[in-house]
Amino acid sequence: MIDMTGKTILYTGGAGGLGLETTMHFLDAGASVVVIDRDVAKMAALEQAAKAHHAERLIVRDFDLSDLAGLKRELDFLQEKHGGFDVVINNAAIYPSKPFEEYTIEEHQLVQRVNVDAAIVCVQSALPHMKARQWGRIINIASITLYGGWALLSPYVQSKGALVGLARAWAREFGPYGVTVNAISPGAFPTDAEKIHPDPEGYTRHVLDHQAVKRRGSPADIANALMFLASDGAGFITGQTLNVDGGWVMH
Repeated sequence: MIDMTGKTILYTGGAGGLGLETTMHFLDAGASVVVIDRDVAKMAALEQAAKAHHAERLIVRDFDLSDLAGLKRELDFLQEKHGGFDVVINNAAIYPSKPFEEYTIEEHQLVQRVNVDAAIVCVQSALPHMKARQWGRIINIASITLYGGWALLSPYVQSKGALVGLARAWAREFGPYGVTVNAISPGAFPTDAEKIHPDPEGYTRHVLDHQAVKRRGSPADIANALMFLASDGAGFITGQTLNVDGGWVMH
């Protein structure tokens, strides 16, 4: 059992999809978790689920991550009130889907703002506390779409490539302060993101055909990987990207 007692986790987009179960894992391990999300229904479900998992250590905030200046103020307020962040999980993302030539430059910029720039603000806000404690964990949620070059998702794929690049640069720069930085690339998980596919059953067959492990991924698969990378046990692992995808992409 990983012990996260006394640690505070900042988890963007952690209310639903793959986030809820990870949040429960962290609460059960003794951590406090600050979740920033936008989906009101999922946030309510998260708070309901947390009632059996030390809900007193869960803080859920409804915030638009495209408001970068407001995000900085929000994070400063949260740290002043609840203490600094020991772990940052940059998970929140938007993923519009259409042919490349139909995207406006403003749509490209919005995806980068939410998926990448907000992550930069989170890390800049958390880093002074991590440096002072000489301990920290930063985990960027990337995607196997980066390796496969998925069509119709070019701004999203671009943003995930940026998060992998940032993880490597941050790992080099923050390592002397005891701060590790890694990325996780989830494969195809049965979440709301799959609703963009017109044929869900056909897509499931496609996924299983490509995976080495012939089952769909579960939120626990992501939760276990995140818990490990956030723990003391991963203190000598940094600058890496871990694919959690049932062996779809191997590199």
